[in-house]
Amino acid sequence: MGAHVSRTDFEWVYTEEPHATRRKEILEKYPEVKKLMGPDPRLKYIVTVMVIVQIVSAYLVSDATWLTVILLAYCFGGTINHSLSLAIHEIAHNLAFGHSMPMANRIFGFFANLPLGVPMSVSFKKYHLEHHRYQGDAEKDVDIPSKIEGRLFCNTFTKLIWLFLQPYFYTLRPLFMRPKPLTLLEVINMVIQFSFDYAIWYYFGGKALVYLVSGTFLAMGIHPMSGHFISEHYMFVKGYETYSYYGPLNLLAWNVGYHNEHHDFPYIAGSRLPEIRKIAPEYYENLPYHTSWVKVLWDFVFDPKIGPYARIRRPVKQVDQNGVDAAQQQSQ
Repeated sequence: MGAHVSRTDFEWVYTEEPHATRRKEILEKYPEVKKLMGPDPRLKYIVTVMVIVQIVSAYLVSDATWLTVILLAYCFGGTINHSLSLAIHEIAHNLAFGHSMPMANRIFGFFANLPLGVPMSVSFKKYHLEHHRYQGDAEKDVDIPSKIEGRLFCNTFTKLIWLFLQPYFYTLRPLFMRPKPLTLLEVINMVIQFSFDYAIWYYFGGKALVYLVSGTFLAMGIHPMSGHFISEHYMFVKGYETYSYYGPLNLLAWNVGYHNEHHDFPYIAGSRLPEIRKIAPEYYENLPYHTSWVKVLWDFVFDPKIGPYARIRRPVKQVDQNGVDAAQQQSQ
């Protein structure tokens, strides 16, 4: 199977991303959806328990064998850390304390970030909101793999390697494709995070720190939870760029699997995303969706039609002197 080559370029389109249009239609037809908008009051309590569990777990593995540390990091700690990373995704949308308290959300993001070992809460927000606003944009949406990734990881063997390395690409890609100046909040995030890491190492030992950090990277590579990275926007059905997943892992993932619903209404907390589908079923029931994140990972590796290039991209918008979008002109 390694000889089968995936796509040789992205799927280029000249239409607007679908979510703004669908959001407008749903709100006009079902104005009660607006009542779902706002923070999840339970999020801060659940995250606090998860952070405490990880700190206690780091202490408990400090005298374990290295094999036990790695196995627990993958199966238990990594799963929690991946869930915390998705809580940070919720926090990036101000869904912990609401839009009226942006700094409270940022500070809580620092706290949720602690067990992950790597500072990312502020940087994630900086790039992720552009992913929503400019979905598919060839310049601004760094959620899409680079051309180098598409060319190098194009068969079964190399795509498997790419999945193992996915957390590194996800973290480093924005720094190369769309570098931005370091902000004060990012510096604060780093100082808090590395101080916490040092404290874990100093008081609990190296195994405790390895448990936390390795769990983060293992669970974002080849791990059932990481199927959401591929399932959300990789083009499994031609012409469709966002996919939902309605399986049980949503319980650990803050319902990020309801991804069409999330992009349609990014200011509705994950706990209430299923309500959108119940209120407006005709907008979602006919869209292709996934039933298993594990199957998504399997198909990504073994299906030659799926790979880093299996993403919909849009040319960078260029407006002429008359204020007309050149990309729209090209599609007419």
